[in-house]
Amino acid sequence: SEYENIHDRRFHAQPVACNECGPHYSLWKGEDRIIEDTDTMVSEIRKMLREGKIIAMKGIGGFHLACNAQDEYAVSRLRSKKNREGKPFAVMFSGLDEVRRFAFTGEKEEKCLTSWRRPIVILDSKPSPTLAPSVSNGLKSIGAMLPYMPFHYLLLNEPGLPAMVLTSGNISDEPIITENEEALKRLKPVADAVLVYNRDIANRSDDSVVRVIAGEGRVVRRSRGFVPEPIRLDMNVEGIIATGAELMGCLAVGKDHMAILSQHIGDMTNPETCEFFEETLNRFTRLFRVTPAMIVSDLHPDYFTTRFAEKFAGKVLHVQVQHHHAHIASCMAEYGISQRVIGIAMDGTGYGTDGHIWGAEFLECDLAGFDRHFHFEYIPLPGGDKGIEEPWRTAVSYLFHAYGDKFLSLGLPLVKEIGEEKIRLVMKMIDLKINCPLVSSAGRLFDVVAALTGICNVSLFHAEAPMRLEALLIKDINEEYPYHFDGIFRFSETIKAIVSDILAGIEPGRISAKFHNTMISVIFNGAASIREATGLNRVVLSGGTFQNRYLLEGAEKRLKAGGFQVVAPCRIPANDGGIALGQLVIASRMHCM
Repeated sequence: SEYENIHDRRFHAQPVACNECGPHYSLWKGEDRIIEDTDTMVSEIRKMLREGKIIAMKGIGGFHLACNAQDEYAVSRLRSKKNREGKPFAVMFSGLDEVRRFAFTGEKEEKCLTSWRRPIVILDSKPSPTLAPSVSNGLKSIGAMLPYMPFHYLLLNEPGLPAMVLTSGNISDEPIITENEEALKRLKPVADAVLVYNRDIANRSDDSVVRVIAGEGRVVRRSRGFVPEPIRLDMNVEGIIATGAELMGCLAVGKDHMAILSQHIGDMTNPETCEFFEETLNRFTRLFRVTPAMIVSDLHPDYFTTRFAEKFAGKVLHVQVQHHHAHIASCMAEYGISQRVIGIAMDGTGYGTDGHIWGAEFLECDLAGFDRHFHFEYIPLPGGDKGIEEPWRTAVSYLFHAYGDKFLSLGLPLVKEIGEEKIRLVMKMIDLKINCPLVSSAGRLFDVVAALTGICNVSLFHAEAPMRLEALLIKDINEEYPYHFDGIFRFSETIKAIVSDILAGIEPGRISAKFHNTMISVIFNGAASIREATGLNRVVLSGGTFQNRYLLEGAEKRLKAGGFQVVAPCRIPANDGGIALGQLVIASRMHCM
């Protein structure tokens, strides 16, 4: 009846499946191809999973790698073979009851889990029963999802297998694999068996990720299930191509009064992902019949997306948009806001109009432009990108700024762990201004506190330090640290107070809570100062730092109590996955007024 009902999506999609027409599955073990009936194949894979084996399985948007989520040997082995040292794995549970056994859920989380989009939902984990420690690697959360393919249901329809790790079928940082031949070639060294079927995947797509914050399901990674649903706008964006940012890549194409965002593409740090970007752009312009008339990129001159846009110079108009303005504009577009607002953008990295690296910006803006009222104090980032990978370097920079070299004699655990010789070398880099770009970044300040407290000196994946700092936070603490504000937010007093707590033996979870409370105070006071100067009362919060649940919930509560109207991204990621939408609407407003 569904196939015959014109109002049902199956009438239009017609994904007919039967024993004669297919799709036909086949399981490869080593060089042996096993084509058998479904029951036999399912039983064999279950058996292998129980034995600690890794299976590569073809999904809807690409291949996944699976193993028993309760088997530490299997999960550790998967980490090693996939070259994924620290980033948490997603877990597929057999049903909602099993999710409830392992994680805390509320009505909103369960609604997200069971929606037809079937995203990964980030949940707080229960202390017992536990999954294998290597699944979340010390974070007190689980990326949970429910079955969304018939094969998932068949595989998990057994009491002895309540949950399996289901992670992207790729080698770390590369795009998810979609083709059978490539999977058999590249995933065989990783997996003990490869499950394929004979339908081609036309458009690769990772699983989407959602987190419930302040009672709203907020998209962290927008991909399968959400794309290519358009964002409807009150302006004509026909022919505008937005290339997005360097990290958490996503592009957008303009069609009439709609912004059509691509699926999550990834970090533009390797040739494979850059090829995926171009492949996606070609597919979207062809699929939605978009003829490029304008191309928009970030201001950063070294981004792949900027260089890609520059290739169109002379053919179409090339427009560059400041990163944090795009963050705020993305959220404004989601809510249909065009009036001037107070925009507070907090993240790790964004190229500023002064050539420095921004990341904690208090703006007065609309879609046509912005004024930067306040920001965090500029601090040298020793080693540039190396300072992002090794948060201890940024911690040394803040300590050096607050104390000079006297901090070396305070007895800080960080100094003992890193070693005075390496620290003095970094201090010399700062003194001589060698490869020490100036940053005003909230993300880097979170890194500093994570390093000072011994939580994370070296990051194994993007934003690990802030994530770990949030994970150990002790709730119901109202204290905060001092800071100085004179038109610029300065944190030497904060650093000294944190150091004092560390030397006094205060537990890291308490320090984390006090630091988070300090950031909430900074956000409120920055907004209040702009309101006093401009009369504006609507605050837009955006940027990857606002994926921190405690921070966003606390900031929204404090701002609303102070009489502000507050919005933050829901349908569009607050991180760089939302940048393309911001670029698109800014370019349209700037050049079509």
